[in-house]
Amino acid sequence: MDWNHYRFRSLWPLPAPPATVYEVLQRPEDYPLWWRQVREVIRLDDTTGVIRIRSLLPYDMTFTAREVRRDPAAGLLETALSGDIDGWARWTVTPHGAGSLARYDQVVSVHKPLLRRLAVPGRPLFRANHALMMRSGRCGLSRHLRAV
Repeated sequence: MDWNHYRFRSLWPLPAPPATVYEVLQRPEDYPLWWRQVREVIRLDDTTGVIRIRSLLPYDMTFTAREVRRDPAAGLLETALSGDIDGWARWTVTPHGAGSLARYDQVVSVHKPLLRRLAVPGRPLFRANHALMMRSGRCGLSRHLRAV
């Protein structure tokens, strides 16, 4: 087993139609407005940006996200990730009751040296840290959608 390889899936029921949720998710430069763990997004061009995140544990992760697929009709946004983590992430937005369901899938390998050294003993903490970040993102996006 590669202790530096992770697969994540988060499901976010949200109080807005899929088109509205998709519109917000396709603008990562605005994520810091509603997702407090996304500390900074620097757009490099129309499809690429550098993102710095930090959750509960005292370390930042910085990576470049490059759009590889944007399909509003299917509700898909997919990015390739490189830097402290390498891999991909995908949002899939679908109708769900009176609102939407945003599904976040991520498959990454960690390259940040400190996290690699702590891979085995730290893995449960790293997974919990990710879960807390995703929960905060869902709550922040729900609040943001209610305000717009």
